[in-house]
Amino acid sequence: MLMTATTMTAWGGNITFKASLDSATLLMGNTTALHLEITQDKDVHGTLPTVQLDTLNTQVEIASRLASDTTDLGNNRIQINRDLIIQAFDSGMYTIKPIPYVMNGDTAYSNQVTIKVLPVDVSNLKDIHGIEPPQDVPFKLLDYLPDLWWLWLLCVALVVAGLLAYFKWFRKGVNPLKSVKRRLPPYDEAMLHLQQLKERQLWQNGQEKQYFTELTDILRVYIDRRFGINAVEMTSTQIIDTLKRNEETRAVNEQLEMILEVADFVKFANASPLADDNEMAWQRAVQFVEATRPAEQPAGDKTGKEGQS
Repeated sequence: MLMTATTMTAWGGNITFKASLDSATLLMGNTTALHLEITQDKDVHGTLPTVQLDTLNTQVEIASRLASDTTDLGNNRIQINRDLIIQAFDSGMYTIKPIPYVMNGDTAYSNQVTIKVLPVDVSNLKDIHGIEPPQDVPFKLLDYLPDLWWLWLLCVALVVAGLLAYFKWFRKGVNPLKSVKRRLPPYDEAMLHLQQLKERQLWQNGQEKQYFTELTDILRVYIDRRFGINAVEMTSTQIIDTLKRNEETRAVNEQLEMILEVADFVKFANASPLADDNEMAWQRAVQFVEATRPAEQPAGDKTGKEGQS
């Protein structure tokens, strides 16, 4: 293994963080491992925001992430190893800037590493020859049918049956196979799920990570349905930045930001919040949903024609 960039960056005198590559050169389109090694005290909890991204810079992408491995070094010290599988599709020399490691509001950085991506040599590729036209042979219908011709006949019959069912039932809005259950409005659905989450008492039974995962999932779905923002696929930072530009959520965006910040530390840094933090996160979630609840239209509003029919 070719190790590069072995210089360690110390933080607070107790933590070392270094990055190294399996190889300093990489064939375009191939992959190599970026090794991240952190040495710290056992009672320190931190997170690597970089592993949640898809790229390290504009040319170097993260193809996959391997699970972290922790080694007990003794004397209350541990070593955390995390590998990122990277690749690039453009040749050139690229520098991967120092990677941050966030802990308790402070940040440590690794050393930077440089990788050279080599282009693919196409000079040795064999000549590509055209396909010769087929010879004249007698036409036989069975030659053009697969061996399991009856299976194709069955597929055609199923398609015909499906079209008949569509024009007879589904086109008219009638589904004879199941009854459609109407979904609750976003506010009612979110409040119902929040109450159910509270009754399950996850954090009271030591399941803080599951508790915050379900709490943030409820809020992401609510934001998606309420404002048409695809929060389910966004990171916490993207959600906050998007809602800051929304007039309806700008005033209560701070509540959501505090929830997501605590949740990220619990889910990605294995932090253990206090009981008050767990309860306050639920209260803030309720306040956010209440504050963004759609205003009810007056009974005599002419725009509510559907409600009058």
